[in-house]
Amino acid sequence: MPGNCSEMPMTLATKLPRRLLPALGAAMLAGPAWAFPERALRIISPFPPGSLSDTVARSLAQSLSAVLGQPVVVENRAGAGGGIGALAAARAPADGYTLFLGMVDIMAVNPFTYRNLAYDPERDFAPVTFVSQIPTALMVGPARRDITSFAGLVAAAKARPGALSYASWGVGSTSQLAFERISRAAGTSFLHVPYTGGAPAIQAVVAGQVDVMVLPAGAAAALSRQDGIRVLAVASAQRLPIMPDVPTLTELGLPLVLSLWQAVYVPARTPAPIVAQLNTALREAMRAPSFVEILRGQAGVPEPGTPEELATFERGERQAWGAVVRELDIKIE
Repeated sequence: MPGNCSEMPMTLATKLPRRLLPALGAAMLAGPAWAFPERALRIISPFPPGSLSDTVARSLAQSLSAVLGQPVVVENRAGAGGGIGALAAARAPADGYTLFLGMVDIMAVNPFTYRNLAYDPERDFAPVTFVSQIPTALMVGPARRDITSFAGLVAAAKARPGALSYASWGVGSTSQLAFERISRAAGTSFLHVPYTGGAPAIQAVVAGQVDVMVLPAGAAAALSRQDGIRVLAVASAQRLPIMPDVPTLTELGLPLVLSLWQAVYVPARTPAPIVAQLNTALREAMRAPSFVEILRGQAGVPEPGTPEELATFERGERQAWGAVVRELDIKIE
């Protein structure tokens, strides 16, 4: 088996874009050569078409295809809070041809909320790269036109504990847990009204049936153009270009950064040279203007990194989200 890039068989060298050869050559010093990719790849998106996950996955697939010179298709496997897609990805061959777009719910929340989780985020997956953090925002609907600021929301909630309601896209979802983290940090309590998805939850707030909710910042910015909708705060490290007048929670005295982060994984035991090549290819794919624009519309930016950086970040996220799940004693069968 050849030991350096110059000795690579022509059948492999001609299949790879030249810009990926240095990374592959370095990986080959530590292991065998891999003729990868020779055919189409797939990205499993664990949520339905039209969802935030699906939108990001499809844009990333298009950019990655251009980098690798092979088709990259998106396969939607929705259900069980992302668990169906995660299980399908975990059971896929560990050959680099199946990628999984994991999100905070699936990798950091579900292990604490589901009693019998069919997959293990640490055991069943190998991290490839972080993708982006989609900031969340706190929105109040027309049911409470009297609330015009975060301070006003806190005051109203403290005046009548449990009287104000908040919507979420499900029990144990990040929308519920993010709101609870904000509420508890502010010393308030609200009535939780769970829905079966993001769309009906948002509609309930817009229609004035529920008072407030936490949702992706891009969606909140779009909705804020409607009469009676107000974004009170964003849970990001700094103010967002799409809503420059909306303060961060940190500015308001609550140092919370709550994002719907996304990252790419492959099944565990995928060979290290292939993980390295995918990391290099995804880093380049995330520089594509079309992908950058998709994330910008969601108030996010590409944040590629190393597999080790992703693993470290994920451990911290599990600790933070797991703590609030245990505090609320949420268990889903």
